[in-house]
Amino acid sequence: MNFRTVGGNKMNYRSFGGDVSLSQLGYGSMRLPRIEGRSDGPIDFSRAKEIVHTCFEQGVNYFDTAYIYHEGTSEVLLGEALAAYPRDSFHVADKYNHWAEPDYRKQFATQLDRLKMDRIDFYLLHAIADDTVESYLTNGAIEYFLEEKQKGRIGFLGFSFHGRPEVLETVLDKRKWDFVQLQINYYDWFFGTARRQYEMATERGIPVFVMEPVHGGLLASLTEEGNAMLKAASPEKTIASWAIRFVMGLPNATVILSGMSDMAQTQDNLATITAGDTLSEPELALVEKVCGMLHETVAATCTACRYCCGECPQGLDIPMLLQMYNEYKLGGAWRLSRLNGLPKEKRPSACIQCGACSPHCPQQIDIPKLMKEMTEAMVPV
Repeated sequence: MNFRTVGGNKMNYRSFGGDVSLSQLGYGSMRLPRIEGRSDGPIDFSRAKEIVHTCFEQGVNYFDTAYIYHEGTSEVLLGEALAAYPRDSFHVADKYNHWAEPDYRKQFATQLDRLKMDRIDFYLLHAIADDTVESYLTNGAIEYFLEEKQKGRIGFLGFSFHGRPEVLETVLDKRKWDFVQLQINYYDWFFGTARRQYEMATERGIPVFVMEPVHGGLLASLTEEGNAMLKAASPEKTIASWAIRFVMGLPNATVILSGMSDMAQTQDNLATITAGDTLSEPELALVEKVCGMLHETVAATCTACRYCCGECPQGLDIPMLLQMYNEYKLGGAWRLSRLNGLPKEKRPSACIQCGACSPHCPQQIDIPKLMKEMTEAMVPV
């Protein structure tokens, strides 16, 4: 870790690749401010540029976008905003999304044009999941992007991931990646697979770039009791800052991305990062406690005891499917798309609603009901 004082604040930097220093806070441009009164409206370029400029002036030098964000206008916004600064003073990350435009050559050229840049510093295969992994690994995109890296039009090549750890292992071992972008936050750490995925990358010496550190806003406000407990422990800190501080404490969390959509979020994140105040052991214990309280209110409280599995005539991996249910409830139905990567006989739709599992669940989860809900929410393929 190293530091640089910018505008009176001490921004934290982490070394990458030996000779590159990246700000620990990265700007994610998936949730840019929109025109007033329109939740699905166009980007408010004036407000968005103000946030980008504030981040840069406070030492942020990593700016992330993607081909599909804001229907492509996120890349345009970032290019216009960063044109005010010397090209070597910041790093841009962009992503190839194969289902939006399978032609990776065409998509990459479009991205350079939108950004008005001659290179992309950090380039990612976007949102690899169980049902998309085969396409990404076999369609020739990796080989093409490696050629572009040799030409200097890509600095570093990695991927972002939304899938099961077993699939992540396959991708990590495909080649020596420069970095990997994972969803890491304390909810997914304690009740998901974030810890396992982080450790898999770390064991292989691959730097982790963190997305969704506040779980899309879920961890900005917990239960009423949980909020009160965190406020009692640190009255001056926001609830969201606890989530940022949790990730800051991970040694291999190189960049922590945050989709800052207003100035209040921006200033809070900047203050949290520059303070360098990671969670103490008592604070970690407190976070785990309030996270458990939140878990009980928003999701299936499966403990993976697997008492249900032996009774399932279909042989379903019920704890794994319930984990997917939790991700769906917290992150949206699109997260269920990765279940299409499973054989049909292992998906929620294979549940015959016999109810043999439910009496054996110590948590008294109505498993057939949740399997039916997932089946109805999934997009059939």
